[in-house]
Amino acid sequence: MRGSDTRSQIIKTAIRLASREGLEAISIGKIATKVGMSKSGLFGHFKSKENLQLEILQTVADRFAKRVFVPAMKEPRGLPRLQAIHQNWLKWVQGSQELPGGCLLIAAASEMDDQPGPLKDHLKKMQLLLIENLQKAAQIAKDEGHFHAQVDVERMGWYWYSLILGYHHYKRLLNHPRADEFAEHAFAEFLQRCQAKKGDIA
Repeated sequence: MRGSDTRSQIIKTAIRLASREGLEAISIGKIATKVGMSKSGLFGHFKSKENLQLEILQTVADRFAKRVFVPAMKEPRGLPRLQAIHQNWLKWVQGSQELPGGCLLIAAASEMDDQPGPLKDHLKKMQLLLIENLQKAAQIAKDEGHFHAQVDVERMGWYWYSLILGYHHYKRLLNHPRADEFAEHAFAEFLQRCQAKKGDIA
């Protein structure tokens, strides 16, 4: 197996483990055992546990962008794009074969919020970028005339982000049977309040 293929397999295995057990469950020895390598062989790829964890986070963030934002860019600017982002995001939170424990980024944020260092700094940077992109999507909807002029896109970013966090806990932790319904209705109602009415001046 080529070096790049080996590294890819290591990251894939580590992501699945972190999704189920948490980022702190990751260790060079544990991942080496799972992929059938020596600890020294795996260490040679990353040089430290922290570097492995950072690459896990970045790989998951890249996948998130490809699954949630990139497909939504095919939709018309404004409201249709916002709705596509939201639906893709809900699917992401629900989990997959790659991420059986749901959104690793949300789980890691809860895990690392009181632990200063590069992991927390990287997570914070990624989450701030995510919120910025949500605000940009809302601003485009406003510019397109889909939202009325009084819509505060910064506040909308907060609400949207918070809604997904609530959905994650209702879906993953509480296994609430109406989690999907609540998340969809809450977002639809919020969009309805934001939408421009006929005769509004942007």
